[in-house]
Amino acid sequence: MAVVRRFEDLVAWQEARSLAKQIYQFTERSEVRRDFGFTDQIRRAALSIMNNIVEGFDSGSRLEFIKFLSYARRSASEVQSCLYVALDRGHLGNEEFVALLKKADYARNLVAAFIRYLREKGRRDSGKPVAFKIRHNRGLAQSS
Repeated sequence: MAVVRRFEDLVAWQEARSLAKQIYQFTERSEVRRDFGFTDQIRRAALSIMNNIVEGFDSGSRLEFIKFLSYARRSASEVQSCLYVALDRGHLGNEEFVALLKKADYARNLVAAFIRYLREKGRRDSGKPVAFKIRHNRGLAQSS
């Protein structure tokens, strides 16, 4: 088991960071950049995934962590919804759309798995202090 000491060790955060990077690259294209409202919205949603994971991690409470992870999961869904708008507006082709949609879905699924893990851990460890020991095989954390 790896002990997660920093939010940077969380695979969910790493994937959210990678998604945000790709979203920023996509929205830097001139035809997308001119769609100010869309660009701002999808960037905010992508950043929100990362930031909510971090806020929850730093909360010191399992329940608060779960609450912020739920926000992160919803933000990943928002990115997916925005990608459909981008496809409909012709900002990206089908292949790129599918790749970004899958990346957002993967990040969303990692966050959802983390929520399930913390809920289950809460049932097992009711009353114990929060500890972020996470198994490697769950894909939730990796050692640095």
